[in-house]
Amino acid sequence: MPEPESRTLPVPGEPLPLGVELTPTGHPAVDAGLARLAALDGVPTDAHVAVYEDVHQRLADTLAALDRD
Repeated sequence: MPEPESRTLPVPGEPLPLGVELTPTGHPAVDAGLARLAALDGVPTDAHVAVYEDVHQRLADTLAALDRD
């Protein structure tokens, strides 16, 4: 007889993970930013702002570097 699936019930008041899968781009700087965003899954939204700002700046710097090359 198969064992029942083990599922964790959500804890009231805690954020739920979105479960969005990210596809690597092959560009290390962009993939690092995506990894930082993926790490926010399940983290309260008030903690997201600093990470969003950092990832935005890194992506802007990456695009600017492409223009200089």
